[in-house]
Amino acid sequence: MRLAFSTLGVPGLPIPDVVRLAATHGYHGVELRAHPEEPVHPGIGAGERADVAGEFKAGGIEILGLAGYARVAAPGDDGPVIDEIRGLLDLARDLGAPYVRVFPGADREQTPERADAIAARRLGTAAEYAGDVGVRILLETHDSHRTAAAAIRVLGLVGHRHVGALWDVMHTWLGGEQPAETYAALSPYLGYVQVKDIASADDTTPLPLGAGVLPLSDTVEVLSRHEWDGWLCWEYEKRWYEEAAPLEGLLEAGRAHLGRLLNDSA
Repeated sequence: MRLAFSTLGVPGLPIPDVVRLAATHGYHGVELRAHPEEPVHPGIGAGERADVAGEFKAGGIEILGLAGYARVAAPGDDGPVIDEIRGLLDLARDLGAPYVRVFPGADREQTPERADAIAARRLGTAAEYAGDVGVRILLETHDSHRTAAAAIRVLGLVGHRHVGALWDVMHTWLGGEQPAETYAALSPYLGYVQVKDIASADDTTPLPLGAGVLPLSDTVEVLSRHEWDGWLCWEYEKRWYEEAAPLEGLLEAGRAHLGRLLNDSA
């Protein structure tokens, strides 16, 4: 498995510094938070896109994917959501990133059946364009569909190879799933896995990997047992928790911890 980290952990950091951090601390790739607060988002022009791609290529670091914020099950018209996904897909194509992350985002007034149908319809439409540009859309286990059991209700309806799943280990754990259950459900769709650690279900402030309660060892063991060889991406949510320790000082130990889990599972 290859290791990456998300720029959610280093909010606003210039791209050359992001690449330097990855190279210095032994990470193979980076997930880029695609938001106007960040250096990389769908609003940047062709020249800036070329510069970003060039920085990563020169540093020998891959762009794992773009973490977008489209909410595919949200109420409202389909058009703006599909346009948002297409903008992310265009950006991913220009940067050479294989994946785009989207959220479910249903609200509490929707029935699960209604939310699933809306999400599947939008993802099915966007999938055709994703195939054209050679990028895969990943539905994250998050918010209204935080478990694999919920996510595959949507993915099964879509049935397109350019739509898959992003496994966020915190949300599936909070939803009551064990890693073996999650993997069994998501394996036909799995793009990559986001790892992290927290103190408890009531305190989701990000912690160094291995310092909290999330089942990281079990997750890596399940993936290894099934000979899965994709990406583990550390999503350290510094942007949402200003009091959390800076990610820069944790990257070395985080990579080492994941390396130990991989060795132990092997």
